[in-house]
Amino acid sequence: MLLSFPFGVFVVFDTNIGNDVNFQYPLSNLELFKELGFAIPFHVEVGDLFIVLWSIYAVLFAIALFGPNNGFLKTLSSNLSNSKSDTKSNYMFVITKWFSILILVSIIIDSVQQGFGIVTVPPHVDNDLTQFLYVSLSPIVEEFGFRVILIGLPLFVFYSHKLSFSHFLKSLWSPNRNLHIYDSKKPLLLIVLVGVFFGISHIITGEPWSEGKLLQASVSGIILGWLYFRFGLIAAILVHWATNYFIFSYANFISQINQITIEEAFLQPMINTMELLFFISGIFSISVLLVSYFNSKKERKLKIE
Repeated sequence: MLLSFPFGVFVVFDTNIGNDVNFQYPLSNLELFKELGFAIPFHVEVGDLFIVLWSIYAVLFAIALFGPNNGFLKTLSSNLSNSKSDTKSNYMFVITKWFSILILVSIIIDSVQQGFGIVTVPPHVDNDLTQFLYVSLSPIVEEFGFRVILIGLPLFVFYSHKLSFSHFLKSLWSPNRNLHIYDSKKPLLLIVLVGVFFGISHIITGEPWSEGKLLQASVSGIILGWLYFRFGLIAAILVHWATNYFIFSYANFISQINQITIEEAFLQPMINTMELLFFISGIFSISVLLVSYFNSKKERKLKIE
């Protein structure tokens, strides 16, 4: 994940990924902003927006390495020296675990759907640079839209007993940590509904995916919603970032250094190896979650007895 930061900068500023569209291309000329009817009042280039997004993700990545309670290395050392796992004290453990689970679930869904003849076809892409820019932008836009507004705001209305602005911001940043949510059934129902809406939005808006994306995106939306509710906005954004910017930075890097299309790059051994590693780590992560769940049930049962 760390290497994706320099890879992304290299792809945008040191390659000819966009052909006639480069990092100096005016942002107002992109089709996305024309379709939205959004007029940019001053001159902004593609490279400017990319650097802003890149900087935001770099800051969030650094926060994830050192928080919320312990740093990544300290948490890793603690887990290696103690029999009891404590991965929740560090965002990066949460992010890598749930990202691998999301990849595993997506692969399983795609494989099952292909068995029934349902193929997931992505939207048509006219330019690889604009595609990379859009997939870098969407984690922030979609997490604020689908998670903060559609999940965070309702949870604040339902469960907040304070009206201070600082409490409002903290609640949107990490609902579970700052709101007294005594019953998780309502939040889970909200998360599922928003997740399904997230899936539907992928096949009905703009240049849509094929119908095969509906289930895959819905499940991803539910996982991201759970991450937002349980661990906060930073976890949801960075897992979404990993499925978008992180993967595409490697694919575009391979595409440019080998002078092949990005579709061919996704079939290269390096991408396939990464996918296999995340598939294996996803199985391991789910196994750990199941073991932790059954152990906690046993502990509660023993306490009751």
